[in-house]
Amino acid sequence: MTKANTGAAAGADAGTDAAAWTVPDDLLARIAERAPGYDAANAFCAEDLEELRAAGYLRIGVPVERGGSGLGLRATAAVQRTLAQAAPATALGLGMHQVWVQAARAVTARGASFLQAVTDHASDDHLLAFGVSEPGNDAVLFDSSTTAEPDGDGGYRFTGTKVFTSLAPAWDVLSVFGKDTSGPEPRLVHGFVLRSDGGVEHLDDWDTLGMRATQSRTTKLHGVHVPADRIVRSLPVGPNQDPLVFGVFAAFELLIASVYVGIAERAITLAVSGVGRRVAADGSLRSQDPDVRRAIADMRGGVDAITLQVDALARSVDEQDDLGARWFPLLVGTKARAVDTAQHVVDEAMRVVGGSAFRSSSELARLARDVRAGQYHPSSRDSAARTLAASVLGPPA
Repeated sequence: MTKANTGAAAGADAGTDAAAWTVPDDLLARIAERAPGYDAANAFCAEDLEELRAAGYLRIGVPVERGGSGLGLRATAAVQRTLAQAAPATALGLGMHQVWVQAARAVTARGASFLQAVTDHASDDHLLAFGVSEPGNDAVLFDSSTTAEPDGDGGYRFTGTKVFTSLAPAWDVLSVFGKDTSGPEPRLVHGFVLRSDGGVEHLDDWDTLGMRATQSRTTKLHGVHVPADRIVRSLPVGPNQDPLVFGVFAAFELLIASVYVGIAERAITLAVSGVGRRVAADGSLRSQDPDVRRAIADMRGGVDAITLQVDALARSVDEQDDLGARWFPLLVGTKARAVDTAQHVVDEAMRVVGGSAFRSSSELARLARDVRAGQYHPSSRDSAARTLAASVLGPPA
């Protein structure tokens, strides 16, 4: 699909129309076919990116008038669920680009323009990635161990270490943030680095249990210079509800959750197929075993619940519902429940299918490894629990 006809196919802005753009079936099949190879070789999903870029995937959240498909967060979450059913690591890694695009949509919808450059880059098919997570920094967006040194002209030089930098081999634009301690009060400074800037080193250290095709490598920032026109925000240290924080947080939590919903959906499909082929000693199909049927019913019910939660909350972001102080507990709770449910569903699918699922060549075995990455994405289960507790009990003494 060309850049010109992507927008035409989408028609009017499709913020809530999940059918406005979908991964073509033949492309989805090729992505699914490549997934085991990427996992086995611990290789980046380069061919997936190339084909998805050509199909207009990097522009699905870009306004139609800019050559995109105009999808909002709800519709993008639906795309991510579908992509995750074929290749979880591809969906997770490339989903970081969609987080930035949807964050920019949320900021723009709420009357600010400081992330216009994100939309500009996406409209040109530039791949955006996050350089946010840091070793030992559980505060995530609310503090940083990276140094942001002013250059005297409104720009900064960033020095520090980032971890879980998705898309490390392929990004065109990398977000960075660090702490400026030169003034009376420390400030958190956000900006964007271009691949051509230099000063960014990716370590070849991504050798993980699952989600291997993301290649989310450790990144060293060696005084990389970000000029003033690419500095987008300066915020106080600590929790706040700035539009940047809200936009990134909402898009990240819900698009991450969508990937794990997709994994759970695929696990159910594989479980149904597996028990439908397995014959017991008495000649009956395992799918007729009451215990198996109850297990699959519980799996289906759990996935239905988290699908509806993600969908409803993403719609609320798109429609700018005023949820006030409820936003953050709802977002972190939804992400945590989606991950926990997906892991339970995959484990149950492994159990009911039986020993064949334990083979390394089994797709369920790969899902069992991929799904465990969910607990390491912010917000963690413990962090979500603290946020939820504070929302009903107030902050701890």
